Amino acid sequence: MVKLAEWRGKELFRKYGVPVPTGRVVRSAEEGERAAASGSVPLPCVVKAQVLAGGRGKGGAVRFANSPSEVHAATAAILGLEFKGEKVREVLLEGKVAIGRELYLAIALDRSLRSPVLMASAEGGVEIETVADGAVDRQPIDPFPGITGFERRRAARTLGLSGGLANELDPILRALWALFQAEDAELVEINPLAVVGDHLLALDSKVIIEDDAGFRHPEYAEIRDDRTPLEEIAREKEIAFVQLDGNIGVIANGAGLTMATLDVLMELGGKPGVFLDLGGTDDPKKVTEAFLLMAEARPNAVFLNIFGGVTRCDTVATGLVAAMRQVPEANRFPLVARIRGNNEKEGIEILRAAGVTSVPDLRASAEAVVAAAGGGR
Repeated sequence: MVKLAEWRGKELFRKYGVPVPTGRVVRSAEEGERAAASGSVPLPCVVKAQVLAGGRGKGGAVRFANSPSEVHAATAAILGLEFKGEKVREVLLEGKVAIGRELYLAIALDRSLRSPVLMASAEGGVEIETVADGAVDRQPIDPFPGITGFERRRAARTLGLSGGLANELDPILRALWALFQAEDAELVEINPLAVVGDHLLALDSKVIIEDDAGFRHPEYAEIRDDRTPLEEIAREKEIAFVQLDGNIGVIANGAGLTMATLDVLMELGGKPGVFLDLGGTDDPKKVTEAFLLMAEARPNAVFLNIFGGVTRCDTVATGLVAAMRQVPEANRFPLVARIRGNNEKEGIEILRAAGVTSVPDLRASAEAVVAAAGGGR
């Protein structure tokens, strides 16, 4: 998936006709001050960090400014932040508005229903996950007619809108549906959709694009907002590689085994930090590339959990040993291996010759790697 920063989402909102505040994204305090001084950003204004994590207001990543000099100071302070592990590189400046009410509106792909769902709530402006289920109205959308008149009227009633505001909601819903379809989105969210005087205004945006539709949207190919530098390298090498917050690296093959491995480590008190799915490959060169990426992430310990079906255990072991020899001494870490299946005995012998012991039992091997990483219960 491709997660768009707020300002990118609002560019799409403008393109499809969703009303948003006047604003501009800047990448330096000087640029922010010039934008405020020139009038291209109304004053007073809101200065918002452009990161994908939520909770910006509580975390000091949203500030207010009344003058160009205050914009300079606020922008400089926010650009210096590292917010929930993400370095702030861009700031959105927008004119401050008088909010009457805050509402929630979204279209999301519900995989269990196999259908898009229109979600609306009169309790916007907070994390929607904390709102009671009964406070969020969900309407499945038939993709062929799209959002019908009845569904738009029901959304207006849910949001408590009538008269002119209900009339304003209608084109917003049409625009969100057009965006959702044309951009191959998984989620298009406005939180909050604000009542400002006699009008509605999208004060925030959250847009997630389905990356499997990337061939239809080359404009998203270079967006890296949601990937770490190592994840970007892995993507270019076509390696499934995800960085988390823990200190244990996981190398497995297949989504099911990878997720089961993460679950076992969590149950034992471990903290997975990087996981790497080899999929069905047993190409030693590919395994070597994957392991060297893992080493770059500097885990405290690594758990290799391989089931050899199509994948051959001996070729995985060969690539692993080749990679271990290339890791600098300063970057080396304890390695616990569990390899079962196709050419298992040969793989175990290759690892044993390199000084790596394979533990056949899943729980025992997971306990060993958690202990090696300095954690556990």
